[in-house]
Amino acid sequence: MTNDTKTPGSGGRGSLSARILRGGSEPDPRFTLANERTFLAWIRTSLAMLAGAVAIEAFMADFFGPELRKSISVLLLALALLIGGGSFFRWVNVERAMRSKTPLPLPWIAPLLAVGAALVAVIMVIFVLARPN
Repeated sequence: MTNDTKTPGSGGRGSLSARILRGGSEPDPRFTLANERTFLAWIRTSLAMLAGAVAIEAFMADFFGPELRKSISVLLLALALLIGGGSFFRWVNVERAMRSKTPLPLPWIAPLLAVGAALVAVIMVIFVLARPN
């Protein structure tokens, strides 16, 4: 299924991998696999945000007004998009840093997720406090 052809001197990786990873030396496979597990954890988080957005839009019509439901769903969908897309760039940047033996980049999607989740929580707290009994 791969169209990635191996290039001489690329450490057994293909030409596409060599172009994406931009040289350096092959890191310990344990670190590469840990980087991939972290990438998959970000993808799972992104999918959870996506599922939450769909669930709120589809099943919470009795509890939330249309504007609130749409606002929370759009916020969760935007978070899912940013985290899903950002996780790939995080994976590539960490892999490049490990290959070039430079410090690992900061995980900018972690504060993004924290701020987004806090924003959704604030909206929910306001909704619960303002909701008539």
